[in-house]
Amino acid sequence: MDDTSLPAPLAEIREEFLELEVRNRLQLLLEFSNELPELPERYRDHPDLFERVEECQSPVFLFVEVRDGRVHVYATAPAESPTTRGFASILAQGLDGLTVQEVLDVPGDYPQSLGLAQAVSPLRVRGMTGMLARVKRQVAERAAA
Repeated sequence: MDDTSLPAPLAEIREEFLELEVRNRLQLLLEFSNELPELPERYRDHPDLFERVEECQSPVFLFVEVRDGRVHVYATAPAESPTTRGFASILAQGLDGLTVQEVLDVPGDYPQSLGLAQAVSPLRVRGMTGMLARVKRQVAERAAA
């Protein structure tokens, strides 16, 4: 995957991971888990809007908003599931503010490109792949509405 096909925020995140030695990539993922953006007030009391990511062992929920042609991704994941929270945070931060088309064009294998396969289980990477697929589906649905 070349970086030219990736929106700048995702390319930068990918670069950050790939610049590190494998053993340090997990630490960066944990840093992302601590940076998962808080839900906006208007969504805190509306768990009904959020979709469960079945591919994740941990209870991860996503909601996508398309406002003025820009995508905003909101996610919740338990603090005791730091790798899952980290993946959700990468997507929430990396996709936030992109256009609908930019999000839809993100390669489905982006999670595999972060070089985390040696640091976390394939099941966890599959969970992030599931998160990305759900985000893209929700974006397509919202854009079509």
